[in-house]
Amino acid sequence: MSFIAKSPWILHYDGSSCNGCDIETLACLTPVYDIERFGVINTGNPKHADILIVTGSVNHQNRDVLLNIYNQMPDPKAVIAVGICAITGGIFAECYNVLGGVDKVLPVDIYVPGCAARPEAIIDGIVKAIGILEMKHQNMRIKSKWRLRWPWKSELKFSY
Repeated sequence: MSFIAKSPWILHYDGSSCNGCDIETLACLTPVYDIERFGVINTGNPKHADILIVTGSVNHQNRDVLLNIYNQMPDPKAVIAVGICAITGGIFAECYNVLGGVDKVLPVDIYVPGCAARPEAIIDGIVKAIGILEMKHQNMRIKSKWRLRWPWKSELKFSY
């Protein structure tokens, strides 16, 4: 178990929702549900975050903001789409300015369905994202060891 799995930091972003899933996501941080027992800490800086939690649908205005936040996060990172609006666009899917779910813009690792998603389901999604984050971290370590051992293989170019 790496340091990422012991203390992942999450960043919550509200796309354009009714705030139902936002309230449930923030309820996970209260002592009633206590997500911090898994070592999870909420942060406001994408440069410190390991997991991005997105609620609400993606529209034309927040697409660039969401991409900017995602690109500022260090690797490895995981993305969780919370609520039906973040998964498919929900009741806002037919609106003229809505692109759809988060997966239209970012690669999503975990989908947490519901309208509004229950805190227990959100916590379960975060715990599964910690496992995915651990696998991504292991893959990064294997790739870096391979590059250190055989650095010339990544630079070889074959011409016929």
